Amino acid sequence: MTTITIWGCRGSLATPGAEFDKYGGNTSCVQITGNDGTILILDAGTGLSDLGKTVKEPSKKYNLLLTHLHMDHIQGMGFFPPFFNPEAEVNIWGPSSTTMNLRTRLTRYMSPPLFPVTLRDLPCKLTLNEVHHDSFKIGPFKISSDLIGHVGPTVGYRIECADGVITYIPDHEPALGVVNFPLERQWTSGSALAANADILIHDAQYSDKEYNKCQGWGHSAFNDTLKFAAQARVKHLIPFHHDPSHTDDNLDQLISETVGSQKLEFKVTAARERAVFKLPVLNTQDPVKKPNQE
Repeated sequence: MTTITIWGCRGSLATPGAEFDKYGGNTSCVQITGNDGTILILDAGTGLSDLGKTVKEPSKKYNLLLTHLHMDHIQGMGFFPPFFNPEAEVNIWGPSSTTMNLRTRLTRYMSPPLFPVTLRDLPCKLTLNEVHHDSFKIGPFKISSDLIGHVGPTVGYRIECADGVITYIPDHEPALGVVNFPLERQWTSGSALAANADILIHDAQYSDKEYNKCQGWGHSAFNDTLKFAAQARVKHLIPFHHDPSHTDDNLDQLISETVGSQKLEFKVTAARERAVFKLPVLNTQDPVKKPNQE
């Protein structure tokens, strides 16, 4: 059994407050735990702080896969306990740019005036790995990365294991410049990563009306995410990266109007903080619940 835990699914800006309680206000962070105990952490948004509070073996090996280095995806790094444990081994994967390697790019955040502790002063055993169009293995997971359509160097990840396939593309605008989206698979950003995935975690930040005003900002309209998932023939879509202006009521309405108006051949469950999903995918249409949620 492989488990996927959502620790943060808010996009762009953390949003505390009662009106965001259902879906959560922490920014992007997802934990995947393999059947052998191997842990993958996808992005290091503010949700990483809550994940860090569950760490019971601070000297364990941790694998952090960054899709890109926008602030909402790395702001939790300075609040993850293993970074400050000299016995912990932390391996980070992420994209470089055309002018700076990954270490230099991360150091721009992990240094004053943005953060008081520098990357080089972290006492853990830290290894940095640059990824673009790559394949590598971590424990039971075979991981493929590829550049996708977003602002700045950005990758998505396809994670395969014996229990199934998870695709993680939290910030993505595949419809940019396309009159009738989607195009054929070979011309659609991210399509190879998402093909036939059991679970697709994908950007769905905007309504159609909002997207018309925000084209080129690197994010997807909910309807375009549904089209992308249909083209990829995924089994279960988890819309992610909720807009910081969308309250729980706004999201409920957006989901109802967008999903409820269509006949879909896959399951849709909007990402919620602390929701847990499992592979293999169970044959059920019941929504995944937060722990202790009635």
